[in-house]
Amino acid sequence: MTDKKDFETIDLWLDSTLDAVDVAEEAALKQAQAIGFNEDDLHEIGMAVRECLVNAVVHGNRYNARKKVHFIVQREGNRLALTVEDEGEGFDMAALPDPLADENLLRHSGRGLLLIQAYMDEFEIRPRQPKGTEVKMAKTLAKAS
Repeated sequence: MTDKKDFETIDLWLDSTLDAVDVAEEAALKQAQAIGFNEDDLHEIGMAVRECLVNAVVHGNRYNARKKVHFIVQREGNRLALTVEDEGEGFDMAALPDPLADENLLRHSGRGLLLIQAYMDEFEIRPRQPKGTEVKMAKTLAKAS
């Protein structure tokens, strides 16, 4: 039987500033630690959250003080689920340049989504209505056999 304390949801509305990145990372890592993720997993989760929040603040909301980033952390037993929503204009993921293409290898940006996909077990990105972008990602703690 699963104990109720194995489940928790944190629902935050964050300003479109880089300070929001630290707040989100701290909230996610607190829940990840409660699940029991190891140091490597915590690093990967932290990086995925940072990349996603920076995208929401910088590319989505473009630092607009009137726009918020909605960040949800859900601890569900041995699974950490994260949702990031911005209020920007949205974008077409298929139109993004390939970060692994030769002409993009030396660029300083453009790898965030690739890193998030590498670090997390689940990743989904879709447009929000009426506008904006929603990213859902999750990581599950592997049970020791």
